[in-house]
Amino acid sequence: MGNRIVKWLVLLCTILLLSACGAASQEKVLKKVNGKWAETNGYELNASMEIKSGGEPRNYDVTVWHTKPDFYRVEVVESGKDVSQMIVRNADGVFVVTPTLNKMYKFQSDWPKKNSQAYLIGALAEDLAEDKNLVMKEEEKAYIFEAATRNSYKNSMPHQVITVDKKTLLPTSVVIMNDVKEEQIKITFKKIKLGVQHAAKEYAVEQFTDKDNTKGEQATPADKDGQEDNEDKEAVGAEVEYQEFQTHYPVVNWAQLANEKVVQESGMERVILTFEGEKAFTVMQQPVMKENSMLPVSSPGDPVDLGFTIGAITDTSISWEKDGVEFFVASSKLTREEMIEVATSMTISSMK
Repeated sequence: MGNRIVKWLVLLCTILLLSACGAASQEKVLKKVNGKWAETNGYELNASMEIKSGGEPRNYDVTVWHTKPDFYRVEVVESGKDVSQMIVRNADGVFVVTPTLNKMYKFQSDWPKKNSQAYLIGALAEDLAEDKNLVMKEEEKAYIFEAATRNSYKNSMPHQVITVDKKTLLPTSVVIMNDVKEEQIKITFKKIKLGVQHAAKEYAVEQFTDKDNTKGEQATPADKDGQEDNEDKEAVGAEVEYQEFQTHYPVVNWAQLANEKVVQESGMERVILTFEGEKAFTVMQQPVMKENSMLPVSSPGDPVDLGFTIGAITDTSISWEKDGVEFFVASSKLTREEMIEVATSMTISSMK
């Protein structure tokens, strides 16, 4: 009987020891990973991003520069389309640049401190450090972390799985999932180079503008003679990039459409959707206007990554551009998270 008790005690101690080693192993790996990702003075990376939510899957190429302490440059290009967008943080502020539309918005924002981005490895390190319920699984060549998201769509996509290469201790992929753990966004890191620093002048937004789009539009005084015939076209300062568009509606189960109105203004159609109830809000949409010259326009609030585009958000509104349509949502009843939910659910369909 005594020998049996001794055996059970030895087995119990072994189990406890192994459990303790496992916990220490996760803590040790996490410390190394966070240290490597967060403490670098700068980096460059290239990644691909697949978005599966909101209809047909879309693919994007993402390029990131980061130089400590606060300089960032993120370029997102949709695969197969001549459409790119950049978010740049430099000493002058935060800028969202859309070269093909000659548009540049300037924010006085602390982005990305309040809004985690899955393609910023410093933000991923913070995600791992902040999650008290973090779970790590070990495979032959990788560590797999299951963590909560802290991004702009954390309510609709609260889970993420971060895969880290054992040898390099660098992330190889991030999968972001909805509340039932269906894959919504996948980011695959193709190349990460740590220790790369860029000079401040390389983050100047002027060099990222599309000069080809403005050729022939910025006339010198000598060129203006004889151009009176074009004066009416130039006067408005912008032109409709897409002549037709289809109405988009939010696909959220708490939205009840109360009124739909079409307004014609200067030959352009604008659709206004009104939703009533405890979560009342208004959606306005119209064709995107391409500016004739790129000048920074001050924008209130903060830049917000919607996955498919970068928009602007305040406590009472959110605006963005997608597929040739300019959207604006206004509400004093919705939270920021709910406005983001409306934005990410907009699709060409009927509310009926």
